[in-house]
Amino acid sequence: MSAPAAAAPVPPPAAPTGNRWRQLRVVKVVVNAGVGASGEERTKAVKVLEMITHQKPIATRSHATNRDFGIREGQEIGAKVTLRGAAAAEFLDRAFEARDRQFDPDSIDKNGNFSFGMSDYTDIAGMKYDPQIGIHGMDVCVEVGRAGYRIRERLIAPRRLPRSVRASRDETRAFLAERFRVVFLE
Repeated sequence: MSAPAAAAPVPPPAAPTGNRWRQLRVVKVVVNAGVGASGEERTKAVKVLEMITHQKPIATRSHATNRDFGIREGQEIGAKVTLRGAAAAEFLDRAFEARDRQFDPDSIDKNGNFSFGMSDYTDIAGMKYDPQIGIHGMDVCVEVGRAGYRIRERLIAPRRLPRSVRASRDETRAFLAERFRVVFLE
């Protein structure tokens, strides 16, 4: 018997053609694990995010008190990690691989950003089940944009994002199909 073939890594993006300022890119990826309670469950979610992203997560806090669930305002009830640059693209590639490179096009909003969920961290290649951690899912939110996207966040003279800088649904679909080899479920 022969050994199973390893999955082929995703090649780097081809040299962009046309205007390089119009090329889409992944601005940031936010990986969120909300457990709804503090304590041991939240600590496990922090460990999972740290194992997957190789960065230290920060706490997410509740905005209001809910006595039915035993949650106080300001209580730590989850964790999140923000990835940018090469780390964001690498994580997104592994996340799409865990989903068999299939994606629902209805998850893309009008500005070209998208989100999806993962039900278990062990779906990602290289992650092994740890009985002390258990099963933890997460939400992945991705912001897609072009160069000049930070015009809305700069300190001096911030402005609304011009329509020419925003990405559309169709542009994001083409970007995902080309860069990450994503197949859309119709």
